[in-house]
Amino acid sequence: MLGHLRALARRLKAELLALSLAARDPRTPWPARLLALLVLAYALSPIDLIPDFIPVLGQLDDLLLVPAGLWLALRLIPPQVMADARAQAAAQPGRLGRSLWGLALMLGLYVLAAWLLWRWWGQRA
Repeated sequence: MLGHLRALARRLKAELLALSLAARDPRTPWPARLLALLVLAYALSPIDLIPDFIPVLGQLDDLLLVPAGLWLALRLIPPQVMADARAQAAAQPGRLGRSLWGLALMLGLYVLAAWLLWRWWGQRA
């Protein structure tokens, strides 16, 4: 079972690397490119939407949001572009690093949520 999970994690990492290559390909349509960049920013961000220290929910966002976003992005990218990106990723397996854009995106979402909550709380008082 543990070996199966490790294999799935390696496959997910390889797909994320291929997605990063496909997002930079000029043949990729801009909506797919935007979604791919958002998925990559979230997946590589050091901050999660739901922090991992919250039991169960902290891990569920990683187990559901990243694969769902990856699935959708892969459906929007032309098959030939993804095939080329997968071949390039397999030929040069790189390491996906942390994303400063992902960090900025998540911090921005937290600030937006705090602002909306502050406004909502102020209207109730």
